[in-house]
Amino acid sequence: MPKGAAETISHPYWPRDLSIPNYIPNDRSMSEILTFLFSASGLLMLVAWALTGQRVSGCHLSTWRRLALCWFTVCGFIHGLIEGWFSLYYTIIPADQSFLSQLWKEYAKGDSRYVIADNFTVCMETVTACLWGPFSLWVVAAFLYNRPYRFVLQLIVSLGQLYGAVLYFYTEHRDGYIHSEYNHPVYFWFYFVFMNVLWIVIPFLLIVDSWCQLSFTQALSDKQHTNTSSSRKEIIF
Repeated sequence: MPKGAAETISHPYWPRDLSIPNYIPNDRSMSEILTFLFSASGLLMLVAWALTGQRVSGCHLSTWRRLALCWFTVCGFIHGLIEGWFSLYYTIIPADQSFLSQLWKEYAKGDSRYVIADNFTVCMETVTACLWGPFSLWVVAAFLYNRPYRFVLQLIVSLGQLYGAVLYFYTEHRDGYIHSEYNHPVYFWFYFVFMNVLWIVIPFLLIVDSWCQLSFTQALSDKQHTNTSSSRKEIIF
């Protein structure tokens, strides 16, 4: 086999003929990387659960609402820090051995677009890091301080997440799922499918929740406006 051909496939990514000339294999194991990711996410969820258990503006948040705020807290961490890292350092990740770069090189076994600086993933992750990361934390703060715009923020962030996730899957579908080992139990079904379908299912539920809350509030406002108008007419006549 020619030397150039050997260099072309000296990595664990798909398609197998993908050229990543500056790639350096991870020196951290899959278990070490996943342990960090899920431990950090779990710790943040515990902190958010504890914070949201306090009385907010004289009332307690429901279990569903507290779980939603735990979700947004983890989103702030993943969007802002992890995806933010990718948006800043995507050009050097294949050769970089810092922990977050290794995390992305591990995840890229399920989607190699993250080690070739694919245009869509770079643009999507940059928007996600710059907008949905800070906005997710803003949602948490808005609910903790009972701000009147809290459900509007929840709707905006969830719509952005859902739209990004749908495009993420759809662009890869049009490519024929060539950037992963199709049907691999870990890399395809866990990394690519499961870890991303969460950003379809949960945002969709939160969009429905926002729709119901905002519609109910608008209905009350309309009713109040109608009653006020009727009272004025009675006074006039």
